[in-house]
Order: sequence, then C-alpha cells, then structure tokens
Amino acid sequence: MTKVKQIFSESFQICIGILLASIGLKAFLLPNGFLDGGVTGIAILISQLFNLNFSIVLLIVSIPFLLLAWNTMTKKIVLKSFLSITALAIFIHFENFTSLTDDKLLIAIFGGLFLGCGIGITIKNGAVLDGSEILGIFINNRFGISIGKVILLFNIILFSITAILISIEVAMYSILTFLITAKIIDLMIEGFEDYIGLMIVSEKSDEIETGLIDEIGVGITTYKGSKGYGRRGLQDQKVIIHTVINRIDINRTYRLVEQIDEKAFIIEFDVNNVKGGILKKYLSK
Repeated sequence: MTKVKQIFSESFQICIGILLASIGLKAFLLPNGFLDGGVTGIAILISQLFNLNFSIVLLIVSIPFLLLAWNTMTKKIVLKSFLSITALAIFIHFENFTSLTDDKLLIAIFGGLFLGCGIGITIKNGAVLDGSEILGIFINNRFGISIGKVILLFNIILFSITAILISIEVAMYSILTFLITAKIIDLMIEGFEDYIGLMIVSEKSDEIETGLIDEIGVGITTYKGSKGYGRRGLQDQKVIIHTVINRIDINRTYRLVEQIDEKAFIIEFDVNNVKGGILKKYLSK
C-alpha cells in the first residue's frame, strides 16, 4: 500500500509540475516570443523560425535526449520523463491560457517563475521535462565535464543563436527568464532553507560545544585530530567540532565562538543537501 501511495503522490505532483510549466509557457513565454534555456528554448526557437506547432516540435526535439537518457539513467526515469514531456506537449496544445501581460519584464520574471516551479517539482519526483540535464549527465559520465558547465555552454550557444536570428533584446530577456528558472528549480529541489557547515578547532572546544547546543540549539559531531602543524609548530591532539547550521544563525554562531576563543580556527563550507538527524528540529534548551 505504501508503494501505491508513493506512486500516486509522485504522479500527482508531476501533474502539478506539468500544469505550472505549461502556464509559464502558454501564458507568458510563447505568446510573447520569449525563450527559456535548454531543450524547451530550442523548441520555442524552431517553432518561431519555421512557424511550426510548438507541442510537436517539443516532442521531436526531446527524442534524441531521451535516447541518451536510455543509456545514462534508469529505465524508470526515462519512462516517466517521456510521459511527462508528452503530457506537457498535449496540455500546451489543448489549453486556452491567454497572455496575462504585455510588460516584457513581468513576462520574463513570471514565465521563469512558473516554468522553474514546474520543472523543479517534476525533477524532485523522478522525471525530467528538459533534456539539457540529460545531455549534461551523459557528457559528465563520458568526459568528466561538470553538468553545470555543459548546461551553461549549451545555453550560451542557444542564446547567441537567438540574438543573431531574432534579436538581441529577445535574447537578453530570455537569459533573464533562464536565470530565474534555474534559481527556482534549485529552490524547489533543495528547499528554501540554506545550510552551511562549520569545522571548528579550538583549545576551548568543551565550552564551544556547550554554547552551540544550549545557545544556538544545533547538533554537533566531534572527532579527534591526531596532529596539527602551524606557526606554533607541531600541535597535540585536539577535539574538532563539526556542525551544520542554518545561514540565519551564522553571525550569532561566530559571535559565540569569538567570545569563548578569539583564536579559534573555523572553516565554513557550503552544504548542498541535508537529510535526517535533528538538524531541522533544533535541540531544546
């Protein structure tokens, strides 16, 4: 029963994602000739240049990327992606959304917002609405080039062609749409909470541990460093504190550590994803 509920939940959320993406395209981008990045942008560009049906072009352009996905991703993801892209194309073809505004800035912003929400929700539930991510994964597996660089280069070429064939203004607004879409996708996948990691080395680690738990209210992990080298030469064993905190609490945490030990050594690093533990619950005082 749990498996059935999971499938139903994923399918429902993918449908919501498709609806949001179609609103972004049909109510904002398509009527005003604006592009997004990736395969969706290619489909819009081709449909504009040759006066073709966008839904049909989207399906045709997506096929090569889905074939790449067949050898790159699981068959389940490929199937869900194919069904999602097909559903998006059908929905756009039959829906009757009209353009909501003539303001170019609002078109770029809200088109990117709706499209980013739709793509983000779909990705979070195991499907892909845009094939550029598939291309990035494929090239990363074959040549070791990062997915982000592949997608960036892909879109630089796309927007350059747009500037040449359509207009520089459309290309600039399309870049704005792409940036908003990309940011919203990140927010939908990673969440709105922003976490960072801290590694703290101090002679007064016990006091810092107590302060982090009692005053900041976060969980910590400690481990021993066997040796250390620096300006003071060879250092003895030290307790190293490792913690993950919400970015909101970063200044408060730094003040706490500095009050206890001004010479404490702190390394701050980005945390892309956090799962489990007591991080989101915060320790009670």
